Amino acid sequence: MELFFQQLTNGLAVGGIYALIALGYTMVYGVLKLINFAHGDLFTIGAYLGLTLLSALGLTDRLGPFGVVIALAIMVMGLVAVVGIILERIAYRPLRESHRLSAVVSALGASIFFQNAVMLIYGARYQVYPHDILPKVVIPIFGLNVPLLRILILLTSVVMMAALYFFIQKTRTGTAIRAVAIDQGAAKLMGINVNAVIMIVFLIGPALGGAAGLMVGLYYGQINFTMGWIYGLKAFTAAILGGIGNIPGAMLGGLLLGVIEALGAAYISIAWKDAIAFVVLILILIVRPTGLLGERVAEKV
Repeated sequence: MELFFQQLTNGLAVGGIYALIALGYTMVYGVLKLINFAHGDLFTIGAYLGLTLLSALGLTDRLGPFGVVIALAIMVMGLVAVVGIILERIAYRPLRESHRLSAVVSALGASIFFQNAVMLIYGARYQVYPHDILPKVVIPIFGLNVPLLRILILLTSVVMMAALYFFIQKTRTGTAIRAVAIDQGAAKLMGINVNAVIMIVFLIGPALGGAAGLMVGLYYGQINFTMGWIYGLKAFTAAILGGIGNIPGAMLGGLLLGVIEALGAAYISIAWKDAIAFVVLILILIVRPTGLLGERVAEKV
């Protein structure tokens, strides 16, 4: 039973990372009906920027362990958000009135560009995060010794997801985003700046992806320039699992996928954990093709 709960906490932490990445996919799809295949590479850029800032600025000597992580998260999210805005301006906005396939090809091209740029700048070898950023502390919870870092990742993911949900549902800008997702033409007639709304979406999604990249570097201790492909694929799977275009669905799908992977690795085989997750996805989509919470589609009257 102890193994089950240890893997459950591990799966929830990893699932929180998947959910943060999946939110970027689902927000862009909800507004532009476009799958941003370069989103996984923005996640990779976040992981590498975190390592670069940590090494170049010497934050460990100036701030405490938690201050280092907070400062890194703020800087990484800001920088990756800027990259996301540039990506939208260069790769997607000129093709907005073109056939949807053109934007997909542009997204794939941007993904290849980012991946090779990271490889040329940092090299093809794995890069290692320092192991002494946070203290190696375990927290006893109901008789389990859970690593502090695992708890922090899960709590941070939940807080970010809750903040995004509140922002989308309770603010004027969030209302504008939902209006653009329903009908861009009608949103323009109501005085909404559609370009500004899309820019905000490409600011928030990459920022969350960058935070997830930093979490992976801190959690696993090493990063590679190709990791955006597999994490992006799993996050995209999580978005589909919960219901593409549905923000709560992306959150639920990410957490569920992480738990399925962790339990599958523990009780079946670690070599089959990815296959198990995709088999579960296929079974769920056979029963419910729009995902667990359904694709967010507004009725136009």
